[in-house]
Amino acid sequence: MEKTCWLTRPDHVDIHLKKWLPSEKEPEAIVQIAHGMVEHIGRYEHIAQFLTANNIAVYGNDHRGHGRTGEQQGLFGYFAAENGFEKVSNDMLAVTKQIRQDYPETPFILLGHSMGSFLARHVIQQHSDLFDGVILSGTGYYSPFVTTTAKMLASQLPPSEKSRLMNALVFSSYNRHVPHKKTHVDWLTRDDNFIQTYIDDPYCGFIPTAGFFKDLMTGLSIIHNPQNNRHIRSDLPMLVVSGTEDPVSDYGKGAWKTANLYHEAGLEQVMTVLFEEGRHELLHELNRSEIYQRLLDWIIQLTRKIA
Repeated sequence: MEKTCWLTRPDHVDIHLKKWLPSEKEPEAIVQIAHGMVEHIGRYEHIAQFLTANNIAVYGNDHRGHGRTGEQQGLFGYFAAENGFEKVSNDMLAVTKQIRQDYPETPFILLGHSMGSFLARHVIQQHSDLFDGVILSGTGYYSPFVTTTAKMLASQLPPSEKSRLMNALVFSSYNRHVPHKKTHVDWLTRDDNFIQTYIDDPYCGFIPTAGFFKDLMTGLSIIHNPQNNRHIRSDLPMLVVSGTEDPVSDYGKGAWKTANLYHEAGLEQVMTVLFEEGRHELLHELNRSEIYQRLLDWIIQLTRKIA
């Protein structure tokens, strides 16, 4: 059963929220999904249907500047005039708190993909107590030099105007290692159907604003700060998944570096799984049934420990 609603935030931005609920029984677990950059929560229909078929409820919102939220704002690829990364993280937390209010005792997992994984990593820096586990998909590791330099460059550009320069700096190399490429976004997945659907989707593939890139680089600096990560509770279970052909995770190396970052912060239950030949969007990959099952097994194992 699918439901849609809107959350109005303190700064009067309306956030589009989707819920997928098991049809008959109370859910055995809840998964909150944070989608990635230049896409929207509707693209997670397949994993949501799989999880609800296994009695797991799924919640997810369109971030500011994305999907129907961005459409309502009137500007795609733009978070906010100030503190954009923080505001988008707080939007997610508003959804989290609603879920906890509706299901106070149900095991609760946060799943973030790509940019959504960066947002999830910030959310757990602040409120790891609200979650029973976190899954990071297509995440990456970035040095302070990279984030600081990119932020300085983005700061020199008009914040609410599309930035082809920043977009090219971020994405231009991602398709380079794809053999027999057919489109400019083949790095996302090996599944041609999902590639074509992405290209045809008016809510996908737009060029973000310079202000967005500034906010993103600000967020990357925050989530890589060791002091911030020490606020995460040490017993929070974490699963890091990536494809070996994912340029965002530096072909798997960034996934290992991310996991090590949390090991060094004191987290005791960090698991890393790499899927051979998988590209950036594992949830839309050719072997997605295998990947879905791997995530489900981890969630079920987690819920049994809690019970």
